[in-house]
This record gives sequence, structure tokens and C-alpha cells, in this order.
Amino acid sequence: MLATARLRTTLASIWTWTMLGLAVAVTFPLVSFFRIVGWPFDRVNYFGGRMFRWVGLWTTMTTPRWKFSVRGTLPTNPRLPYVVVANHESFADILLLCQLPWEMKWLSKVELMRIPVLGWTMWMANDVAVTRGRAVSAKKAFAACRERLQQRCSVLMFPEGTRSLTDELLPFKDGAFRLAIDAGVPILPLVIHGTRDAIAKHDWRINPAVAVVEVLDPVPSAGKTTAELKQEVRQLIELARNRLRVEMQG
Repeated sequence: MLATARLRTTLASIWTWTMLGLAVAVTFPLVSFFRIVGWPFDRVNYFGGRMFRWVGLWTTMTTPRWKFSVRGTLPTNPRLPYVVVANHESFADILLLCQLPWEMKWLSKVELMRIPVLGWTMWMANDVAVTRGRAVSAKKAFAACRERLQQRCSVLMFPEGTRSLTDELLPFKDGAFRLAIDAGVPILPLVIHGTRDAIAKHDWRINPAVAVVEVLDPVPSAGKTTAELKQEVRQLIELARNRLRVEMQG
């Protein structure tokens, strides 16, 4: 019985990673094409980036072990820029967030963007790389994110900085909130629940998961300090995450 379960998990994992790899391989030349051809009128590669997010949508749709969904009120204008923030449970968060029907440029650690084909596609999609622990890199990434916002494209950050190993939220870093205040745009909080075991940290296996991302109401940044905005958004995410936990466990 245990051996059968392990075999099923192994086969399911191979299937999901294969689907992801094939989707990235097919998408890379298309995203690159739109980056080059669209450069004169679409410097942010909005359309190419949106096509890249279809990789996550395709992967979740073809993974029978996962049931991912979106809830909440979606932005009516996809080109009204936000600094989008979400809690971070696992690598599967990235695939879950691809269900959202608008384009965002992702702030990602540079190690991920060095992965062959996947990382190259992220570069061509105009996502933003940052090297952890380096002030110069963080400053450049901050400027790049502001440029995306000025071109009417939202940016996405995980303010915890890394995946939490427990159900507790990690402390939020200042960057996303300082960026929102500096750029004069609202924060759009997202709440993720259910992905923690979909792909466990430091593990490649695909486990059954029912997960949801809920879009909360935008939070204005005007007239607030970084600390005030950070605390307000963290409280909103924590309250909504606790509510989702109760709903989904019930």
C-alpha cells in the first residue's frame, strides 16, 4: 500500500515537472519574440509576460493532484499599477498566482533567473532580479520596479522574503511598502492558502493540494509611513489567511 502510494506520487511528480518543462520550452521563443518585436511600443513586454504566466496556468490545469482557484474582487483595469504583495508558502505559489488574469512583473532572486530556459524566459518577460543581501542589487531592483510601475504594469513581491517553514507569517520587509509610497501607487494584498504541501520546501514531489489565492481590496499608500503601511497590510493578510484556514478545514 505504501509502495503504491509512493509510486503514484513519483509518477504524478514526473508528469507535473514534465508539463512545466514543456510549457516553458514552448513559451520561451514566443516571449522572446514579443520582447524584440514589441520593444518600440511595449518596453515592459506586457503581452509577452502575460503569455509567460500561461505556463503556470497550463501546469496547474494538467496536474490532477491540484485544485487551485481564485477568489475576491479582481482589478477592473489591468493597467492600473499596484505593488502586489502576497504571503509565501511554497514554490507552488508561483503557479497559483499565474491564475490571476492580469500581468505583473515579479521580483525574484537572481538564482531562479539563472536557471536555463526558465530563467531566460523570466529575463525576456522583463521580470526583475535581485541578489539577496546586497544593497546595490536591491537599489537597482527598486529602480527597475519603479520603471515597471511608470509603464503601467504592476509588480509582485513576497514581503516575507522567503517561504515560511511553519503556518506563521514571517516578518515583512520594508521594500514593497517603501516602493508603493515612493511611486504613489496602492498596495494590492493577495492571500495564499493551501500550497504549503503541494511542493514542500527542499522537495521535488508533487502532493495533493486544494489551494486558493484571494484578492483583497487595494490599500492606499498616500499619507502613510512605511511602517504604518506594512503593519496595515500584514494584519489584513493575516486575518484573511486565518479565515481561509478555518473555511477550508471546515
